[in-house]
Amino acid sequence: MIGILLIMALVNRVTEVQKAHETFDDYYTFRGCTQLLQKEADFGICKVNTGQTIKMVKYQNKWYLDGDLPCGSIFCF
Repeated sequence: MIGILLIMALVNRVTEVQKAHETFDDYYTFRGCTQLLQKEADFGICKVNTGQTIKMVKYQNKWYLDGDLPCGSIFCF
């Protein structure tokens, strides 16, 4: 029973993360942004509740945290 609940929670989290990457607004919310500082077609800068400024970038039609782009394989060096 606990195993099933853990699998369901994992599937839910994976789905949530995949949805977050789809649009700027979804990613903005996912990252916990509280103030939009700048928005362009391929990047946005916002502040999160800790006061930290983060940059989000559009890469291959999905949104990511700048510096945290997918590497394209399971072996990222």
